[in-house]
Parts: sequence; C-alpha cells; structure tokens
Amino acid sequence: MTPILLHAGEALDAQARLRPSAIGAEDLERSLTYREWRARSLRLASGLAGLGLQRGDRVAVLAYNRVEWAEIYVAAAYAGLVVVPINFRLTAKEAAYIVLDAGAKALIVEDALADVARAIREDHGAGEAQIVRIGASGVGEQDYEALIDAAPQGAGPVAVDLNDAWCLMYTSGTTGAPKGAIRSHRGMSMLALMTSVEFRLHRRDKALLVMPMCHANSLNFFTTCLHCGACISIFSRASFDPELCLSVMQDGVTFSSMVPTHYAMMLDTPRTGTFGSVEKLLVSSATAFPETKRQIIEMFPNSGLYELYGSTEAGWVTVLHPDEQFDHMGTVGREVIGSHPVRILDDEGREVADGEAGELFSCSPYQFDGYWNLPEKTAEAFRGPYLSVGDLAIRDEMGFIRLIDRKKNLIVSGGENIYPVEVEQVLIDHPALREVAVVGRPDPKWSERVVACVVPKPGAELDPNEIIEWSRDRLAGFRRPREIVVLSPDEMPRNATGKILHRKLRDMLETRAS
Repeated sequence: MTPILLHAGEALDAQARLRPSAIGAEDLERSLTYREWRARSLRLASGLAGLGLQRGDRVAVLAYNRVEWAEIYVAAAYAGLVVVPINFRLTAKEAAYIVLDAGAKALIVEDALADVARAIREDHGAGEAQIVRIGASGVGEQDYEALIDAAPQGAGPVAVDLNDAWCLMYTSGTTGAPKGAIRSHRGMSMLALMTSVEFRLHRRDKALLVMPMCHANSLNFFTTCLHCGACISIFSRASFDPELCLSVMQDGVTFSSMVPTHYAMMLDTPRTGTFGSVEKLLVSSATAFPETKRQIIEMFPNSGLYELYGSTEAGWVTVLHPDEQFDHMGTVGREVIGSHPVRILDDEGREVADGEAGELFSCSPYQFDGYWNLPEKTAEAFRGPYLSVGDLAIRDEMGFIRLIDRKKNLIVSGGENIYPVEVEQVLIDHPALREVAVVGRPDPKWSERVVACVVPKPGAELDPNEIIEWSRDRLAGFRRPREIVVLSPDEMPRNATGKILHRKLRDMLETRAS
C-alpha cells in the first residue's frame, strides 16, 4: 500500500489532536492554539463553501503579514480550494492581472488594502470575484469574521486528492509578466518533510516568518512548521522594522529566514540585549556577501547560519550549512536531501565540465506541477524531469554550486560576457556601500556598458568617480562600471522579499535618461 502524506489540513488535525493547547500560530497582536486554529479554519472553509466556492476554485488573498494567513491556507486545504497569494506591493492593475489570470472566485483582502481590492473589481475588470474583507466590510462585501461566526460548527473537510493544486504562486516577474506556478498538496508536504530534516526543525522551535506570507519562502517554512509542530510566529507589519524585529527575536525565537537586506538593516540598528534562543538562521533569495555573513554570525553567536538557493517553481535546490560557510565562501552549497543531482547544461543541453558556467537544472519530488494555463512555458522550463528557471551557475570539483546570475541579466559588452553578480561581489567591499546592483545599458560602441546602482551606508558620502577608480585594480577593464548611479534604499526596485529587480532597474534608468 502506498504511504499517504498529510495535506495542510490533516497536519493541523494531527497537531490539534496531540497538542491542542499549545500555541500553533501567532502574529504580533494575537495567538491561536492548535485547537482554536483548527476550529476557525474549518469554519472559514465552510463559510467559503457557503459563498458557492467548490473544490478546485481559486481564492486570491491580498493582505499584509498577519495570522489570518495561517487560517486561510489551512481552510483552503480543508475545502479543496486553491490559494492565490498576491504581493501587496503590486498596483491594482498588476494585482487584477493575477486575479483574472487565475480566474479567482473570491478575493480575501484586509481593511488597509480595501481600496486596491475595489479598484481590482471596478476599474480593471475583475468584478466576478467576491470580496471577503478582514476588518470593517463595505457594501457588497463579506465580513471575514462574520463568515467564520455564521458557519455551522462541526462541518468537516471535503475529500482532497494529494495531487490537487493547493497554491497558485505567481512569480515575481523579474524577467517579464508573472506566471502562476502550481504547487500541489503532495509537493508541498514532501517539501515540508525534507525541510524539517535539512534544517532540524521540530516542535520545540519557534519560527519567525518575516518575509511576506504571499511569498514561497514563507509558505514553505509555514508548511514545514505546521507539519513538525513548530510555533509559527508571523511578523505582522506592512514593512520591515529592524528595531522591532531585533526585539521580537529576543522572545524565544529559535529560527528565522530573511534576505540580505533585512540583515543589513538590523546590522545598522543600535541594539541591546542578547539573542540566546536563536539557534538557526537562513539567508536566501539574494546573494549574501561574505562580510554580511560574518557580521550576522557575530550578532547571533549561538546560531548556525544557513544559505539556500531555490525558486518558487523548484522549491529548495541547494543549501550551504553552518560548518561550510567559510570553507566554501561564495557558493550556495550542494543539493538538498531528497533531490537528484543538479545538472549544469550548455545551450545544446550538454553537461559542462566543473568550473564552467551553464544553466542550472534541478529535479526533486517537490517541484512545481507547471505554469497555470501556459503549457508552452511549462515545456520550456523542463528537460525531461529536470527543471530550470534560467539561473546560471558553476559547480566546483567538490560539488559546491556558485550562482553566476540569471540568464536574462547577462551583460554583453564588446563581445565579452559579464555576469552582474561577479561585479557586485567586488563593489560591495567598498567601505561606503551598503547595496550594489549592476545592470547593462545600451551603448553605441560596446553594445552594452556596465552601470552600477549603489545604496550608500547611513551617513556615508559617495563620489562616483572615486568608486570607479577604486575598482580599477579589482576588476578587469571590460567588467569595470562605466557609470555609478546613487540611489536611496527606497528607490531601489524590489520584489516582495526584498530581492532587487534588475529588469525594473534597467527600465527605471532608461526612463531617467529619456
């Protein structure tokens, strides 16, 4: 008989049975025991069914980080619905594209984003979606709490196939229009089990989820913590507050996953107290520079630092463990457990030799099931069972993977291939720089020229010419930036996780030049 995995609803059933009074999910305002969480999610599932939603229907969610995300994800599993998380930073037009593309029957929105939801329906053609509002509901809207309160108690979940879609995660669109990545119950449950082993997460842990709950990183760790019984603590703020985050991390937090920008902001923040409970930290979603990692380790002396590479489509691909950080600097580790060996291929699909750059392909039992309504794009992403999202990498003789860049970020100047991340890793060592993003701009002589967009450290004064001169002995001439653009932290375009969007950065520079 084939062993059966648990979907998110069944995982919560197990925790509510074994530890009903333990805190299962919380944010900075309120908490839910496993018993309370299960009861509310079951009634929410019943309430959504009462609106006419049936198994397989999509429910879009537009909200900042808050504990209701935990209820919604599980309610969808109970009801056989598909969650469509929407990045709260999107414009109404961009969000409407996702609602329409997914064919969402309902949109759950928090009060602070109600105007965006109305614009999605009234101005951008998504009027078919019913609005369920967290907070004071308006005319023609369902009230979230009233929906839960009115639902009959004792209603049970519907039958769900593990191969059914659970979430439709739209990519951030770093290289074009967002695509909906289909994540099944089976794949997400398998990913949860692998993650709990790889990161040694268990019921004694308290995981602080800082990254947006609409993003795959937080969803993956949410699912993992639910399966293993770790307390899920959601950092419920619309934007990152480093001082508050440092304070929260002193309250029994044992694990968190953040992007380099989050860590950089905390490192720049005056702090008191200790972080003795923090045992495991992860840096992911963007390149972490060596000096940043050293400072993180100094700030959290009791914690091991992990670095991870993955994607919405692939899940986790590689992980660099704490004991490997400084022996394999600049890499993102080797394959996570439970996955096949990474393949690095040239344009003809042939394996490249160690030390040579190629496109990274991964294969695991938890990768996505394809792009929503885009069979051609799905076919393009695969070579047999192996999946690529367009990242370029090099493998060394010990099997450690070093990311070079996204294929579409490659700069070609004077016939030379230039990988932006290689230039960024050099420039970030300049003592006045906090962030660097390198892009190519059209050039009549060289085809493209290298442009470095930089964010200074607080209080630092920058001389662009000095930075170019500083790089002279550190970068080959064709890699050296020809132009330095100074930006504030708010001007640097980012996705929901804080990852810099090179495509939007190029567009922004072109707009400034015109």
